[in-house]
Amino acid sequence: MLSADQVRQTVGWIAAQQDRDGALPWYSGGQLDPWDSVEAAMALDVGGEHERARAAYRWLASVQRPDGSWASEYRGGAETAPSVESNHAGYLAVGAWHTWLVTGDEQLVTELWPAVRRGLDLVVRMQLAGGEISWALRPDGTPDATALLTGNASLFQALRCGIALAGLHGEAQPDWELAVADLGTALRHRPDAFADRSRYSMDWYYPVLGGALDRAAAHDRLDAAWDAFVVPGLGARCVSDRPWVTGAETCELALALAVAGRPDAALEQVAAMQHLRDDDGSYWTGFVYADDARWPIEQTTWTAAAVVLAADALAGASGASGLFTDPHALPAAGPADSDWLSGGAGTVRP
Repeated sequence: MLSADQVRQTVGWIAAQQDRDGALPWYSGGQLDPWDSVEAAMALDVGGEHERARAAYRWLASVQRPDGSWASEYRGGAETAPSVESNHAGYLAVGAWHTWLVTGDEQLVTELWPAVRRGLDLVVRMQLAGGEISWALRPDGTPDATALLTGNASLFQALRCGIALAGLHGEAQPDWELAVADLGTALRHRPDAFADRSRYSMDWYYPVLGGALDRAAAHDRLDAAWDAFVVPGLGARCVSDRPWVTGAETCELALALAVAGRPDAALEQVAAMQHLRDDDGSYWTGFVYADDARWPIEQTTWTAAAVVLAADALAGASGASGLFTDPHALPAAGPADSDWLSGGAGTVRP
């Protein structure tokens, strides 16, 4: 599928996009959002670029607002889209736990802990009455009534990573434990709590990738929309009604397949999207197969990072390779998970 040298080349390309101050944008000179920046930093750690990953995490911590939020977009270190989104507030927890699993860097994890705690405290404040989490804050600081399924599935993982980090620091977080249990219930049993974005493939596979479903439910969910999203030999569509496959979604689908115990199918998907690879190790965002054209005309750090993380997960190469594929790697999220997820809330399994 990919050689070690190819993975190193891709990690090197990601590293070359990083700003001198540690900011890690979509590409050199481009926009930066906190979620995708964390994903790219995780890929740097997988590839051994630990100093660069540390710099990316420290930059994010340095621009966090006092309320625990980040802007949804930065350019050149300045906020260019100031809105507060819950998935951005939570994802540093995943990056911090990932870097701990890869490097065991106690100093960095201790340094990042206050930012992780503020971010997840904000996420919990954005939780709605049904357990789902609002996608954003309104201008008056109150949570919007809309919840997005993909973002909530990502936050399910982020809260569990936060609980694992809290265990390292000996600081119990009962509010997070209650929040993730209620969120898991919403993800499993209340589909009507989330905005209808079923045409997007991320809403299809992310509840599996985030670890909210047991294996039987994961199989059923992936089977139900397979033909709507998967294009044989090319990868996964971003949206079901467009002839457009995208690299990041394909690799995230591969991770979801690994969660569901389908490693061969996961390997097929990562292999299928290699047509997006460029000679320098970067990856184009997507391909409109009806027009035989790459679109958009950009190579992004987060697409390259998704490839690296999928390759690591499937090869078992780093200490964090199980983070996205093995629900046992994180604390359980309530009684409903006891038949599949090991340990109780607050239990850390390094």
